[in-house]
Amino acid sequence: MAGLYYHIPFCKQACHYCDFHFSTQLKSKGKIISAMLEELDLRAHELSVPIRSIYFGGGTPSILSPEEIAGLIERGLALASDPSSLEITLEVNPDDVTPDRINSWKKAGINRLSLGVQSFDARDLKFMNRAHNAEQAHQALIWVARQFDNYSVDLIYGIPEQDEDSWRNNLSIVQEINPPHLSCYALTREPGTAMDHFMHKGVMSEIDEDQAQREHQYLTNWAQEQGYVNYEFSNFALPGFKSVNNSAYWQGLRYLGIGPSAHSFDGTTRSWNIANNPLYAKAIEEGRLPITRESLTPIDRYNEYVMTQLRTDSGINLNKVADLFDVKTRENLLKMAARHIDRGLLVFDQEHLRVSAQGKFLTDGIASDLFLVNLGS
Repeated sequence: MAGLYYHIPFCKQACHYCDFHFSTQLKSKGKIISAMLEELDLRAHELSVPIRSIYFGGGTPSILSPEEIAGLIERGLALASDPSSLEITLEVNPDDVTPDRINSWKKAGINRLSLGVQSFDARDLKFMNRAHNAEQAHQALIWVARQFDNYSVDLIYGIPEQDEDSWRNNLSIVQEINPPHLSCYALTREPGTAMDHFMHKGVMSEIDEDQAQREHQYLTNWAQEQGYVNYEFSNFALPGFKSVNNSAYWQGLRYLGIGPSAHSFDGTTRSWNIANNPLYAKAIEEGRLPITRESLTPIDRYNEYVMTQLRTDSGINLNKVADLFDVKTRENLLKMAARHIDRGLLVFDQEHLRVSAQGKFLTDGIASDLFLVNLGS
């Protein structure tokens, strides 16, 4: 199976922490959407297997009109063997949500929403420079829950100067509604963002990793009590509501990314579009694909397998490591993992390496310790 990703590179305003590609010049929206449809026509052959999901990310996909959304969905349906079974997700901002708009998104073909709340606390929203306020966030969640059975809520923890009671309150509000899926991310300082600049100047407080770890621990304990499965480090789902799109990515399956800055993966090669709206549109208009491609070496594929699988609840399947690479690579992986097993950060059970509850917040660091420079060495 495979996935189709549309990157919608427009936002009303810039969030202080965001390093994704976007533009606030909304006048070019129609031109970019036309170019994206053309790009899909030029690249549809790259997917040798049917798609199981369509995902609208960004940027702010809820900026699109229902007609623009429907047009992109219609073109994507041609890549599916069973269009009726597709998971079709639209990321939406709370300030774009109204009952009428929710209904229009459903009519356009959307069957899953991802609501970018980030926080229900006014101080947090101001710190992040989000376009919505706390009241809009709460009301949007109520409206979405009334009209969609399948939806997700995005939250951010580890926000500087955030009272930890505020994080607990965010989860209490979520608990009242009981959404089927949550994506919860630790705030990170990305180079070149407004937040990075403000922290460098001393205008904003630095991120406190200890605070983030405490809030993550509270999150995982709370989620387990509420019946959520933490199927990937940042993703939590009630039974039957794991994201098809997210799961495909962490399983290393193929996906085709359409739009400025969108990334793609065909099993052995990664590619990404130019992160410039005018240059992207110009290239597509001239029949050129503004793409950079990178062929993954066996070592790249091994390291990526370790990183992605360790973030999941199933962990690293050592038998699969032997099948994908070789037996010696499997043996070396287990040797490198031994010290983390001894420290209680990894668990080795039935040919799987999994991160323990104690090691959960350290997942990426543990994974990097298991990377190889040379296979079989």
